[in-house]
Amino acid sequence: METRNEALFRHELGAHLRRQRHERGERLADTAERAGISPQYLSEIERGLKDPSSEMLSAIADALDTDVGAIAVAVGLRMQAARPVVRLGVVATGPVAAPRRVSPGPRLLALAA
Repeated sequence: METRNEALFRHELGAHLRRQRHERGERLADTAERAGISPQYLSEIERGLKDPSSEMLSAIADALDTDVGAIAVAVGLRMQAARPVVRLGVVATGPVAAPRRVSPGPRLLALAA
């Protein structure tokens, strides 16, 4: 049995897009207009209620002067730092080492910045 204590990707994605928009000092309507979508739809994405298609995410990324890859890396890093997944019913057969954190490397860190 497995339980997950992590946010869904769409929730983290929406929060990330909202933070980027706020950092730019933009209103929802401004970003939505440049992306070619309604402010209501962008709001639903930011609140994690809608899963945007890759084309829609690309349009939003362009409106925020970034790209889908940078967004995906930033969201992935944020999710990786969140609470770990708890797996029940797994039996260790030997000493259990602490999970190691893998550095994304300089290229990915530059994209996430």
